[in-house]
Amino acid sequence: MFALDKFPHHLYAGTQKNAQDRVLLGPAKVPVSRLAMGTGTNGVGGSSNQTKKLGFKGVSELFRAAADQGVFFWDCADQYGSHPHLKEALKTVPRDKVTIMSKSRAVTAAEMRADLDRFRREIGTDYIDILLLHCMIDDDWDVRYKGAMDVLSEAKEKGWIKTKGTSCHTLGALKTAAKSAWVEVDLARFNPAGAAMDAKPEVVAGVLKEMKDAGKGIIGMKVLGAGKLRAKADEAIQWHLAQGLTDCFTIGSESRAEMEDLLRKIPTASTRG
Repeated sequence: MFALDKFPHHLYAGTQKNAQDRVLLGPAKVPVSRLAMGTGTNGVGGSSNQTKKLGFKGVSELFRAAADQGVFFWDCADQYGSHPHLKEALKTVPRDKVTIMSKSRAVTAAEMRADLDRFRREIGTDYIDILLLHCMIDDDWDVRYKGAMDVLSEAKEKGWIKTKGTSCHTLGALKTAAKSAWVEVDLARFNPAGAAMDAKPEVVAGVLKEMKDAGKGIIGMKVLGAGKLRAKADEAIQWHLAQGLTDCFTIGSESRAEMEDLLRKIPTASTRG
């Protein structure tokens, strides 16, 4: 971890990367834009910063605006209460033009079956591209969540999801995800300040490298430290991109202006010297 007010931009300058870059994620090669439109900067209890601040129409319009500008990766979760907002956006955005990720807190097989049915109904889609076990914190989550995992494996075979994985919120859970053959995609907290992360950046980087070497898809989250690094977005984004460990990343904009500012920042930050 280091002070972002004296950030050595020249050490992290690389080739230009854009929010709209098309990336093939994980072994299933699910197409995603480099930037995912997040809906849960802080999300709990069926709501989030985005749903509370922007409201039903506001979130839906933000997704439409992002898709119009080439950002076609939509990140939602049951915990954020954002499924209906996506359903509204899909009234004018063709389903096959976007990639949708959601997350479930289900533990048992019965809970996951119920979530899969409800999620697809709430979003208004026959399939969800990426479905993650949400907020894994136990080292032995791969044992405790076996029922839910089996249902997701079956759902992939049936075409109800395209790929599966985890969202991790402790270092132990992240290490388990790296070693699990079941995990195809992981959503990992990663920023230069160690804000809202599972461990120091260099420690998390080591686990992400293990994941990458195993061929897993990696989506970065908390790139701006759950908003704590918003004033240092250029530095945080440049550092994140320069590590070369995530395939894409999610940031939850809270306005159209903020989203469009991100679209400008990402290419500029990636090459800043």
